[in-house]
Amino acid sequence: MGIRPVQLVVDGERHSRVIAGVVRRDMQLADADIVEVDGLRATSLIRTVFDVARMSPFEMAVGCADAALRRASVIGHEVDADAERAWRSDANRLALPGRRGVRRARSVFEFADGRAQLPGESVSRVRLRQLGFSRYDLQVPVTGAAGNQYWLDFAFLGAKTFGEFDGEGKYTDPMLRSAESAQAAVLAEKHREDDVRGVTGWGFARWGDEHIRTSAALGSRLAAFGVRPPG
Repeated sequence: MGIRPVQLVVDGERHSRVIAGVVRRDMQLADADIVEVDGLRATSLIRTVFDVARMSPFEMAVGCADAALRRASVIGHEVDADAERAWRSDANRLALPGRRGVRRARSVFEFADGRAQLPGESVSRVRLRQLGFSRYDLQVPVTGAAGNQYWLDFAFLGAKTFGEFDGEGKYTDPMLRSAESAQAAVLAEKHREDDVRGVTGWGFARWGDEHIRTSAALGSRLAAFGVRPPG
């Protein structure tokens, strides 16, 4: 991935321009939109999400919005409905008519879901929408045979199949995996899947980064597990 230019807001510039890898944007910000992070002035989280939502590709915008909504309204696996409504209200207050990309931003805010834990899950949701999927749930709890509590990324209700987005880091990155080694992580995941299959009788579908590059790639992957969109 290439290095993205630094984005600066300059009140008083005649128009946005790029100089030496720095994008200077002519925008006026309210005091509430400005915060200080490690001694540097930056746009607030909600303002940043709004600007990303109206200027960036939908997949990137949804990943950003999901993460922000998760931070604002999800504790563990529990969603605070009041906090979620407050976040959406704050986000939509920024989406005033006349601003560039407002319709796109509102679409992102409506689609955002704080239950998505990783960018890959967010992009998966975008691909599922493009494919026409509607009957699925996120972060579904399952109690194993010995009382272990599991959370499954996706549950396709019509197909009675759970879905898991498996990025490579889940097994190879020591900071992300829950086991000491990649081998132990793979074995633990296999035991988890076997337990879930045993107590629910549901199938299991897995996909990775290569399957969410396009909606067609994800659709083909899911079809291999008998998971297809309605119709």
